[in-house]
Amino acid sequence: MFRIGLFIISNIAILALLGITFRLLGLEGLLAENGVDLNLQALLVYAAVLGFSGSIISLLISKPMAKRSMRVELIKTPQSQQERWLISTVERQAKQMNIGMPEVGIFPSRSPNAFATGWNRNNALVAVSQGLLEHMTQDEVEAVLAHEVSHVANGDMVTMTLLQGVMNTFVVFLSRVIGHFVDRVVFKVERGHGPAFWIVSIVAELILGVLAMIITMWFSRYREFRADAGAASIVGKHKMIAALEKLQMGNKVAEAKVPDEIAAFAINAGRIHALFSSHPPLEKRIQALKENGARRVD
Repeated sequence: MFRIGLFIISNIAILALLGITFRLLGLEGLLAENGVDLNLQALLVYAAVLGFSGSIISLLISKPMAKRSMRVELIKTPQSQQERWLISTVERQAKQMNIGMPEVGIFPSRSPNAFATGWNRNNALVAVSQGLLEHMTQDEVEAVLAHEVSHVANGDMVTMTLLQGVMNTFVVFLSRVIGHFVDRVVFKVERGHGPAFWIVSIVAELILGVLAMIITMWFSRYREFRADAGAASIVGKHKMIAALEKLQMGNKVAEAKVPDEIAAFAINAGRIHALFSSHPPLEKRIQALKENGARRVD
């Protein structure tokens, strides 16, 4: 969840910054000759450059950004038996998955959680929360680590980057086409771009961005099933199920403490919320593992 959240937030911020920069430099004016005809090929190239730039930059800065935002303390020289076990476990799992040894760290959070990130499967970061180490057994922590190492081995961050880049490209492209159409057909602007172009383009970009996020989150949920199956192949299905069941128990306790005023924003807020969730429900993940680790799509 942390990895995907940071990626999406940074991607949106970079995309917005690049869009503003391109407009200030007047690059959008190159899309149409004398501001009258829309050159779709040039627009598509522009949209692709803008769209993929945001996602690629987000990928490249994902590891340092995660370290800073989550206050990750890297284990460079293990100072305790627990830290030595973490390093040796991740090292063994990385060898099993045929990837380079990731950096390993701990971040200060009472909530049991973990994440992996990085632009390269041989230069990644795997981090666990202090709460995870305190509330889970060693077998359960081992399963969580295997889940994150599977994400790295599957190249999920790179795949997410490519998907997000494609989504960004079509959001930018279609929003400009819609804005241009309204500007010319509805408001009859014959030269340059009127206010309607900018207003409609921004609104269309927001709406299309929401639809693109739904698609991106669908893939994110799919890759969670795949990482669960990968972890099960490393440590055994029973350990992965036990770890998910422990997380499920923790979630139920947390949900019981959610005040009525913010219940609408809770993890089980309904079908609409599920569309924007980066992770499938824990019960579905557990069921998928029980069904011989089948890779299910939510």
